[in-house]
Amino acid sequence: MIESLVNALEKHRNDENAYYMEKYMKNRFTFLGIKTPERRMVSNAFFKEIGILNQPFNNDFVIELWRMEEREYQNIALDYIEKVLGKITKEHIDLFESLITTKSWWDTVDMLAQKPIGKIAMDSPQFILGKIDDWASHQNMWLRRTAILFQLKYKNRTDEELLYQYIKLNSDSKEFFIQKAIGWALREYSKTNPASVKSFIQENNLAKLSIREGSKYL
Repeated sequence: MIESLVNALEKHRNDENAYYMEKYMKNRFTFLGIKTPERRMVSNAFFKEIGILNQPFNNDFVIELWRMEEREYQNIALDYIEKVLGKITKEHIDLFESLITTKSWWDTVDMLAQKPIGKIAMDSPQFILGKIDDWASHQNMWLRRTAILFQLKYKNRTDEELLYQYIKLNSDSKEFFIQKAIGWALREYSKTNPASVKSFIQENNLAKLSIREGSKYL
């Protein structure tokens, strides 16, 4: 399915850009060296060409992109997911768990946490108990980060008790990405309920990074 996309992207390959992109991502992934606006121009034309946005959500398309070597392909999978977010349901939870735990880094995990996982949990709250509860104490750091962040854009719909529960489960973590996620979640929720966040920070033993990030708007 993606042969024409590969051909179009290869025409925009830029080795100099790729070097700096790979360096920025700690050399964890290879890149074609295509910056976001240019990448989206190519992918949007491809989406239109094959009419995929007018079809049911395509698991196989996402999986195929995730298997590709260069990071731009995972970025295009995320762009596709965001464009068809309304078609995503609880039936896709296993796919997203697989994406979160494969080729994992903040650039993919944070979008997956906020968009598809956030939507599934909002639409089907039973999946919080069935899946996300397990993620909050999972050995996989990225699933734990997802559990902390999936309510990030919920605002006044945030389940405060659940948010604080997941933060407490991870408050002793030495992992940078967990400490940062805790701070980010608290900072975002402080826009909705600053008094609650202030009290939570004062009453719990959090990492300095989490406190610093969580207190920015207090």
